[in-house]
Amino acid sequence: MKKVIGITGGVGSGKSEVLNILKKEYGAGLIEADRVAHELMEPGAESYEAVVKKFGNSILTDEGTIDRAALGAIVFRDKEKLAVLNSLTHPNVEREILCRMDRMESDPDIRLIVYEAALLTGAEFEQRFDQLWYVFAREDLRFQRLKEGRGYSDEKTASMIKSQPGEESFRKAATHIIDNSGSLNETKQQIVEILGAEV
Repeated sequence: MKKVIGITGGVGSGKSEVLNILKKEYGAGLIEADRVAHELMEPGAESYEAVVKKFGNSILTDEGTIDRAALGAIVFRDKEKLAVLNSLTHPNVEREILCRMDRMESDPDIRLIVYEAALLTGAEFEQRFDQLWYVFAREDLRFQRLKEGRGYSDEKTASMIKSQPGEESFRKAATHIIDNSGSLNETKQQIVEILGAEV
């Protein structure tokens, strides 16, 4: 059985950097929860019809695809509507993730399976993780990365960081912690200390 690593961390912590290292240096197959969820909301995919039926045609672009910004604006400040969206999409996402893990398990070109999500606890497939990594970065760095990398306003950046679980809950669940506040080489070194030079 291939090693399965779950990776989590706050927005702006630099999880993508860690994923890139694992893919390039360790031959990891990557599964990103947000990307899977977005793919399943494409026209014809599992979540599309139910989401459009619930939230209406106002969330659609002229081409008939779901406008994620429009949908986000509806659910971002409304916990009830966000819960409804999650109830429509999460079961489909979990099934697809399990299917992808199974495919990667039998793929000879993949040496390691890595799953990334903002929240990892409570999912059906959590029991399949051999390790759970928490990617940490100082809050001032996360703030700067979100502003510069995504062009968010101070208000939106602060709101996104505040809306996420506190650092302590991440640390409590993790088997390993990657401090991504320094250089890329420092991050790589921490990964080598956990996995060795190669899997």
